[in-house]
Amino acid sequence: MLSDVAIIRSAIFRLSSDRCYHGGVRTDLNDPRFTAAGLFAEAFTGLQQRFNAQFDEHRLSAVEFEVLMRLARSPGRRLRMTDLAGQTTLSTSGVTRVVDRMDRNGLVRREACPSDRRSSYAVITEAGLTRLDEVLPGHLELVQQWFVGQLTPAQLADMLESLRLIRDAVNPCATAGSGTDESENAA
Repeated sequence: MLSDVAIIRSAIFRLSSDRCYHGGVRTDLNDPRFTAAGLFAEAFTGLQQRFNAQFDEHRLSAVEFEVLMRLARSPGRRLRMTDLAGQTTLSTSGVTRVVDRMDRNGLVRREACPSDRRSSYAVITEAGLTRLDEVLPGHLELVQQWFVGQLTPAQLADMLESLRLIRDAVNPCATAGSGTDESENAA
């Protein structure tokens, strides 16, 4: 005769292959939420791999490219360091390290904030703009080939609206310091 533990183990093993049993909870592994999150992650990872290879050719990391783009697209081509942290994937100390490195390389500079001595701005330099000018044609080709070119104009418009909705929910600081109405602000 089988023990209670053996019976339970046998029952768990017999669960359909699309179910997972953890601590008394059955999880449907075909749940469309897994599919949505997984497809998003796979698409993002695939795009990042293509982008990173191109950034490497121009002696930039993905984070440095993001910082240059955020600064170039901001009013006065500058952002407070705290706003830059809010708009990127970096902590305030991470932004400080990246900006310091980029400052040493001449791509950005710091400026004191005249209204708050505790705060400073990161400002893109002419060398930073020049580096962006070198990177952007190839980057836009990749964006066209592997991202927007895969979609119809209507699909792209719907996706941009959806991504803004999700971005604003999970990262409400993403447009800090942008000085524009975020409903129209592209990332």
